[in-house]
Amino acid sequence: MKSKLFAILLLAGSSLFAQPVVVRAGLGSGYYPAPPPAPVVAYRPASPGPGYAWINGYWVPSGRRYAWTAGYWARPPYVRSYWVAPRYYGGRYYRGYWRR
Repeated sequence: MKSKLFAILLLAGSSLFAQPVVVRAGLGSGYYPAPPPAPVVAYRPASPGPGYAWINGYWVPSGRRYAWTAGYWARPPYVRSYWVAPRYYGGRYYRGYWRR
C-alpha cells in the first residue's frame, strides 16, 4: 500500500514541473505564440497637415503576450512610400515597415 501511494505522489509531483514543448517538422523546436487578438476599434483623428499617412493600430509581441500600439499619423520617410502593416503568418510575427 505504501509503495502505491509513494508512486502516485511521485507521478503527481513530477507533473508540476513538466513544460510543454512544441515541435514542428522542418522548423525545429521552439515556442511559437498564438496569433494576436482582433484589432481594437478606435477613431481616427483629423490629419495634422498635408503629407501625413495614417498608421493603423496593431498588436506587438511582448514576451508571451501582445501589447496594443494605438494608431497615429506619420510622415513617410520618402516620396511615394507606403506603410506595410505588421502581420502574423505561419507561426511568425513580421514587423511593419515603409516600402517604396
